[in-house]
Amino acid sequence: MFSILVMAAVRIQRWEVAPGEAMAVSSRIGFSPVEEGESVPKRFVSDDGIMFVTAYGGQLSILDSVLGWLDPYVQVNTYTEQFGERTPSSSRRLGYQAMFGAKQIAEFVAMKKLGLDATFTEGDIVIEELVCEGAPQQNSACKVLEVGDTITAINGTKTPTLSSLLKVLPQFSIGDTVTITVVPYAAPGSESQAPQKRTVEIMASPDEADRPIIGFIPADTRVVKLPFEVNISTPDIGGPSAGLAFTLALLDELTEGDLMGEGRVAATGTINEMGAVGAIGALVQKAVAVRDSGATVFLVPTGQSKEEVAAAQKAAGSRVRIVQVASLDDALSALRRNGGAPLPASISGEG
Repeated sequence: MFSILVMAAVRIQRWEVAPGEAMAVSSRIGFSPVEEGESVPKRFVSDDGIMFVTAYGGQLSILDSVLGWLDPYVQVNTYTEQFGERTPSSSRRLGYQAMFGAKQIAEFVAMKKLGLDATFTEGDIVIEELVCEGAPQQNSACKVLEVGDTITAINGTKTPTLSSLLKVLPQFSIGDTVTITVVPYAAPGSESQAPQKRTVEIMASPDEADRPIIGFIPADTRVVKLPFEVNISTPDIGGPSAGLAFTLALLDELTEGDLMGEGRVAATGTINEMGAVGAIGALVQKAVAVRDSGATVFLVPTGQSKEEVAAAQKAAGSRVRIVQVASLDDALSALRRNGGAPLPASISGEG
């Protein structure tokens, strides 16, 4: 008994990718006017709307690792397999940023599909990845900046957007030392940190030897501007894979009738502003969550391999029908075949 308690208490360098949950999007959606006194479109709240799907990925104890190796639907990873060259904290930051971007794009795509005004504006400069190839040994961005930092100025010149930073960068030469003002990453729900100044040596781009760069890849922080405010609550969930589900949920909430059709529907897949659906990870684990939710239709990206889809179908069981889709239009066609209501061409004239 003592040995089991020790095995359960001691954490080791192993992480899991395990089945998570399939959760309804509808209860997480909120609409509000941009300004007091303005109206929002009529909302058709769904009782059994589409579900998005998660997978778990926590660090394991010795006992958890043994149990995970025995479970056909749990993947036990080493540190490198789980995070690559990133740290756990930077991976979490990227996950939260990716979720923010997925919601913005979903809102944009859904509103454009319904004939409503929707435009993107540039957001903050947030570091998604650091460029370490060819970086200087001292004071490189790779060493002094961190994933999730927000860059606000260079040598005292404010840079609120990436466009403004790109206008300033040609003033510097490779090897110059500059002062970068950053706001360190703050986890969701925590207080923002005070700006800090970091000394960075300008480096050469790995792709263009004569082009000076700071040494980072920016996150997609575009913010969608809509005729009303949309909030999709996901306080502790990261990643972009709910983009398709969010888009379909918004379309369902803003149009009369049941867009989903028969049974319960779950979906996974990224979405871009053109409506294309992209591949995701942990499909098998998500299929288990869909099975356990009682869903009967599971929309997944066409970008998943045949082997992944076959394994997911086996995990989901015969009661779940997996349908691959390449775009939002593909997904809407699949839902129509499932008995879902047709989507109107526009709701721009409705109040």
